[in-house]
Amino acid sequence: MADSDNSMTLPLVTRRQVLTGGMITSTALMLEKNALPGDVAATSIPPDPALALWREWEMTRGSAERHCRRQQRLETKLVESVGFPCVTVRLPNGEDVTVHSIEALNEVLGTDPDMAALREKAEADFAAHQARWDVAAEETGYSAAFRAEREAGDRAHDLLEAFSMTPATTLAGVAGKLDAVLREGEAWEECSEFPWSQIRSALSDLVRIAQPAMPEQFFADERRPPASQAGGLAAISAPERRR
Repeated sequence: MADSDNSMTLPLVTRRQVLTGGMITSTALMLEKNALPGDVAATSIPPDPALALWREWEMTRGSAERHCRRQQRLETKLVESVGFPCVTVRLPNGEDVTVHSIEALNEVLGTDPDMAALREKAEADFAAHQARWDVAAEETGYSAAFRAEREAGDRAHDLLEAFSMTPATTLAGVAGKLDAVLREGEAWEECSEFPWSQIRSALSDLVRIAQPAMPEQFFADERRPPASQAGGLAAISAPERRR
């Protein structure tokens, strides 16, 4: 029952997509090491815990988005075949009211003893519709997709919280922190409200200043893959990606 209740409220990733009209894309940069495994640059720089945390957050967030898209597709089919759990009751004044939860039903009918029979029938009808939804949700894989999206979303949130307790040891790690804040905090991409434009500007300055001095951490923008392929700020080190 929890699955269908939550289906009435879009999960985090879905709500974000509704607000932006699409996936949130990152600032135009890549946080990658431009060195082969045997190069001095690749072996002399200690691992940055903030960058490693960013990499895990990016992968987890991407997983949540994929599960969310699958959940949305399955939910659409469920709505078409079963319909969101609901019940329509006819009030004594002749008005028909459709509710989507027992709580809403209780608000409509109240506690008047004269409404007891109507309330009992409405609760039974709602329970029957809910049961049909639950069975179909399990059979189609919607429930599994919902749980997977929720677990990945919760994990991504925990990782985001960990940024505040994880010191960066490279400029790439600092840029990763700022990127994560932007992508989670902005109401929409390129949001002009304070403080998002200022953070976006600071991130751009950081990359512009650090890139010439530390090319082993920052790839040039022209080497960055399209946002649709990168899925965000593609901060996977070259040695790791070649495994």
